[in-house]
Amino acid sequence: TIKNGGKDVNFKDCIRVIEGFPQPGISFKDITTLLKQGDAYRAAIDELREKVKDLNIDLVAGPEARGFVIGGPLAYALGVGFVPIRKSGKLPAEAVEVGYSLEYGQDRLAMHADAIRPGQRVLVADDLLATGGTISACVELVRKLGGEVAGAAFLIELTALKGRDKLPGIDIFTLVEYEI
Repeated sequence: TIKNGGKDVNFKDCIRVIEGFPQPGISFKDITTLLKQGDAYRAAIDELREKVKDLNIDLVAGPEARGFVIGGPLAYALGVGFVPIRKSGKLPAEAVEVGYSLEYGQDRLAMHADAIRPGQRVLVADDLLATGGTISACVELVRKLGGEVAGAAFLIELTALKGRDKLPGIDIFTLVEYEI
């Protein structure tokens, strides 16, 4: 529970859990119920900012689509720029790409080739850390351009899926943990 403007905000109470979505056996954590509550959304971004404010971050990078919803406001709150990470073929200028594995196949993520200068400290931000596949691809993109990954920030971590194991040496900051 976090104090925000004198109010207590329990982030878990703001997240809707939907069993069996998108398929049986999955327990989906729906952040749209948190996002639509201005006080809770602000408190979540403010709390993440507090957790990472001493990392000397130059940029925040986040994967589409929910990484934009967390990373963009977090970059604003930190007073730094935001770098969107998109699916392959979505960026208009020269881009670098990496492939990564999903539970059901392969995909590719891309970042503009001029998005990060060598040596810049980058925080990777997304809504959820699960298996770590998407975020490890984001980390690879940042490093490909010479950026230093200063940390990774998430609203939610699904601890049983051990996504942290795919991010060795990276400081990870989360607001809410679920076993699964």
